[in-house]
Amino acid sequence: MSGFKCEFQLVEALGHIVLWIFLSVITLGFAAFLAPYYLTKAPLNQTYLVDRQGVKLARVHVDFNIGQVIGHAVIWLLLTIVTLGLAYFFYWFSVVRQLINASVFLPVGRQDAPAE
Repeated sequence: MSGFKCEFQLVEALGHIVLWIFLSVITLGFAAFLAPYYLTKAPLNQTYLVDRQGVKLARVHVDFNIGQVIGHAVIWLLLTIVTLGLAYFFYWFSVVRQLINASVFLPVGRQDAPAE
């Protein structure tokens, strides 16, 4: 069956979660506004488009840089403060939308990001 195949491992997920919890504690919660990007981006970047035989045709690459992350996160940080934390629940959906819109397919074997 053709479609997507994600090769993100459970151990990798655990490592990401532990790292971002640690960073959130160290930064008094400010890292919690950057974590959704990296927790969502990691499995997307290890996802492949496969054909019916399971052959990898292309991989998903999320082309979203730290400047874009910080710009988007600052706006939502302010919204979360103003709404006493309620906006943070909507922030996760906004992050997923931003990352999906910034995703491109790279042919298998090509490791560099597309030039823009």
